[in-house]
Amino acid sequence: MPPFSVLDLAPVPEGFTPADALRNTLDLAQHAEAWGYNRFWLAEHHNMVGIASAATSVVIGHVAAGTRTIRVGAGGIMLPNHSPLVIAEQFGTLEALHPGRIDLGLGRAPGTDQRTLRALRRDPTAADTFPQDVLELQALLGPVQPDQAIQAVPGAGSDVPLWILGSSLFGAQLAAMLGLPYAFASHFAPGALMQALQVYRERFQPSAQLDQPYAMVGVNVIAADTDEEARRLFTSAQQSFTNLFRGARGKLQPPIDDIESYWTPQEKAQAMSMLSCSFVGSAQTVRAGLEGFIAQTGADELIVAAAIYDHGKRLRSYEILADVWKAMSKAA
Repeated sequence: MPPFSVLDLAPVPEGFTPADALRNTLDLAQHAEAWGYNRFWLAEHHNMVGIASAATSVVIGHVAAGTRTIRVGAGGIMLPNHSPLVIAEQFGTLEALHPGRIDLGLGRAPGTDQRTLRALRRDPTAADTFPQDVLELQALLGPVQPDQAIQAVPGAGSDVPLWILGSSLFGAQLAAMLGLPYAFASHFAPGALMQALQVYRERFQPSAQLDQPYAMVGVNVIAADTDEEARRLFTSAQQSFTNLFRGARGKLQPPIDDIESYWTPQEKAQAMSMLSCSFVGSAQTVRAGLEGFIAQTGADELIVAAAIYDHGKRLRSYEILADVWKAMSKAA
């Protein structure tokens, strides 16, 4: 049975602050560690009032300092927003502070809009050099070479594990070519999932980091004691995706009783297409869905997002999922 991990966006619920969100993130990470999750990743997004993880490496350090054994990392750092040297120094520092526990997932998208991209002082065409930037970052985190003029301190020789993130065939091809693990963002962009996994596995070339392909797949899991309660909790995520289409990004909204009155049929079709890799319900319902999904994808690991408004119910969802994983592992 593949391990399960947590993808946290440090969501800011309506009526709460980023400080509340960051306290909840650490609390969730501590519970996830106790429940046996494999890793806890945070994602870089900018200019979004509903996400508190913009300074991703800072939040990773906060979470790693408050936990003991769970791997903590970025899912991911949007490398076009940064110089490879700065990221090597940041994650070299994290690795020095928390040895053997830090992951660095790398994405090609800006994680924001074009106006905010300019505010980040980055070239809008920076994504075009993503493969070269990955190689530069890999070299900065690797052993120091003779006469190397520029070193990441800390960072050089740390060999922080790199991952390639993606939602298209580009990332799959790059991860395969470089021999790196691959994480697919099917929790919000599932369209090319099966094709990307096939390309990655067929073209994979072994590397110093990895001798065979390793694919982690993103899903949404909203679990509760009953199917009805879980479906109601899921309406927060459904509202968020609907609001994306309306250009009305905001904080995570409380669940509602009737989602059908909130969206139009077109919005529903768009949102549910993006959320098609979602498993919502009681433990039994979630288990049945995940068993089929794992069999279909052959995922080596699942990373699970859960946009749930109430922090206590979010914890309960991940607790139920941990019990589901234990039952599935025992059965396997």
